[in-house]
Amino acid sequence: MQLSEKIKNSIRDIQDYPKPGVLFRDITPLLANPVLVREMVQQLIKDYAGQKIDAIASTEARGFIFGSVLAYELGCPFIPVRKSGKLPYKTRSQSYALEYGTASIEMHTDAIQPGWRVLVHDDLLATGGTAGATADLVQALGGVVVGFSFIINLSFLPGEKNLKERFGLPPHYLASY
Repeated sequence: MQLSEKIKNSIRDIQDYPKPGVLFRDITPLLANPVLVREMVQQLIKDYAGQKIDAIASTEARGFIFGSVLAYELGCPFIPVRKSGKLPYKTRSQSYALEYGTASIEMHTDAIQPGWRVLVHDDLLATGGTAGATADLVQALGGVVVGFSFIINLSFLPGEKNLKERFGLPPHYLASY
């Protein structure tokens, strides 16, 4: 069975979460399968090995799971991007639209060195709002976004199109609905 099918078979669908009308793709059952997690990590490493990546910027909370492992495996810094008010040092903030509302994220102002080539990673691509806001923060702090990485793409939503149009980079993902 292909990796994308293994991932999709491990995802739990939760109707009306976090609000009515939203079908939430829950990755926690996937995380209970260490063999599948290892296979996913190995695929992500393979996809980015040999590229010059100076850091991985990843959003909380589920993006941290694979983003930090990917940074470790690629031997580069992990940059946590958090909800507003959660980081202890000087931050830069970026607001964005979600599939079901609006939010703001922050990054430490010293998280990126000018010119760093940064890969943005999150667990799921829906509208591209979170990833786009993360990329905006990376660029505002002098970094260069070199790619977008996801576990899941919701292809019926405009995230892939939005990121391609805004940043000229096609997002990479392991499974698509």
